[in-house]
Amino acid sequence: MTVHYHGTPLSPRAALMTLAGKNFCVPFSDPRDADVCQQIGQSVMFDNGAFSAHTKGKPLDRPGYYAWLAPRLGHPHWAVIPDVIDGSVEAQRDLVAEWPFGFLGTPVWHLGLPIDYLVELAESWPRVCFGSSGRYWQVGSDDWCRRADEAFDALAQRGPLPWVHMLRGMNMTGDRWPFASVDSVNVARNYKDSNTDPERMARRIDSVQCPVSWRPLPKQEGLFAA
Repeated sequence: MTVHYHGTPLSPRAALMTLAGKNFCVPFSDPRDADVCQQIGQSVMFDNGAFSAHTKGKPLDRPGYYAWLAPRLGHPHWAVIPDVIDGSVEAQRDLVAEWPFGFLGTPVWHLGLPIDYLVELAESWPRVCFGSSGRYWQVGSDDWCRRADEAFDALAQRGPLPWVHMLRGMNMTGDRWPFASVDSVNVARNYKDSNTDPERMARRIDSVQCPVSWRPLPKQEGLFAA
């Protein structure tokens, strides 16, 4: 099965309460629903808010993030380790080394970084997040699909796949990539516009699963299968 983390904030509060028993993603950039999600959810994934900080041209408040997480982290809850969007491998390594909460965090491999760095993370961490930036910003684009294929080819060659979480990846469920978990703000942003009950919308999303293993495409079939 694939774990679907539904993004917040989701308002009004009564609508959020209909998702009791779901898994949630709470961003540091807007943490208003954190307490409620931990009370009613199966588990909570805490996002570091690096993208929001990046778009505003501001540095991520890492000490503030760590202080916010300290009373919240504990299995099955986990957090995304701070990362540098469009940053170098060295910059990512520095942030991973600084992380104070051990395996309650998950490092990010951006698709634009070397595959060798992904393998390095998979050798040291039980779970890795895929992040989309730069040339691979558009999840599901042709470039993105090629790169995701290359990534899973490399992971499969080293043995059993680690837990791979796809950031902003809810739309990739049901396709060929074996993501163990995904997140998206799809329900929070769109349930009102589609005039759909948020719980029903989330239930439909949760019913779509990823494969549990990776099967590389034969060379002659190309890299653009649906």
